[in-house]
Amino acid sequence: MKIRLGYVAISLTLDEIDHYQTITWTRFQQLGLKKGEQKLSKIIEHNLYFLERILRYNIQNDIYFYRLSHHMIPLSTHPECSYDFVTPYQKKWRQIGKYIEKNQIRVDIHPNQFCVLNSTNPSVINQTIEELFCCYKIYEALGISGKVILHIGSSMPSKQEALERFRIVFSKLGEEIKNMILLENDDKIYTVKDTLELCEELGIPMVLDYHHYLCNHGKEKIELLLPRIFATWNKEKLPPKVHFSTPKSRKEKRSHSTYLSFHGFQKFLDVIYPYGENLDVMLECKGKDEALFRLVRQLKMDSKYEFLNDTTFYYKGNI
Repeated sequence: MKIRLGYVAISLTLDEIDHYQTITWTRFQQLGLKKGEQKLSKIIEHNLYFLERILRYNIQNDIYFYRLSHHMIPLSTHPECSYDFVTPYQKKWRQIGKYIEKNQIRVDIHPNQFCVLNSTNPSVINQTIEELFCCYKIYEALGISGKVILHIGSSMPSKQEALERFRIVFSKLGEEIKNMILLENDDKIYTVKDTLELCEELGIPMVLDYHHYLCNHGKEKIELLLPRIFATWNKEKLPPKVHFSTPKSRKEKRSHSTYLSFHGFQKFLDVIYPYGENLDVMLECKGKDEALFRLVRQLKMDSKYEFLNDTTFYYKGNI
């Protein structure tokens, strides 16, 4: 079983040197339209430069799986701020896209918790669709295909009605948006089984979040659901992706820790191993790339892990 590790958005190593920049709507208004647009343009130029920098850092360190920051393009979906974040920077977008293609980097985007396709508030649904279209424009500018991870969202006034709203809204999306969407189980409302059944019905690949499963499983046995989860990826070119993280503490079990539990990760792999799937594992932790390499150093001490490069390995099971 081949495992490839990835991390989320920010490199703590590079963050000591440089980082993504942003601007609030309040600050934009304070600057005035002309100066605000100039500031926004400089931020986008910088963030594209930094995205290219972080991708080069990743490749230099054998990281081929990376989640793009949804803060990369500030105010991109603000209802009072409409601007073209593609055309003026098209050359740089495409340059970055070619680098991604050349190095076969898997990238995706996970918008914030306010992206809810089945909200009871129509304006939230419209804003969510705007966010999805923004993600599509980013991938189009890069010249690549990519995915966007969502939670099912609301459960109001009941799960049954909320799921039906999701079906209705999803059915009205354009095919290019539908094809981007992945669904992930959450830690409070929609269990693995809930999410899986909707994914199977709508033909959406499912992202298993193992931490969320441990927080919210309703006595479901993950071993019985794994073959079906992996089967939702049968039509995809890339292997299934899963999320792994470690609880911050027993009291704050839903929060992500800074680093990752080696024993927790090994237990997770032992659960997955009998199904023989190659996987891309997104590590969701506050330690970002530093936590990834800390885990790698721990794994390299065990003969069960045969490393192909610094973030990809074969897991041999309990030999």
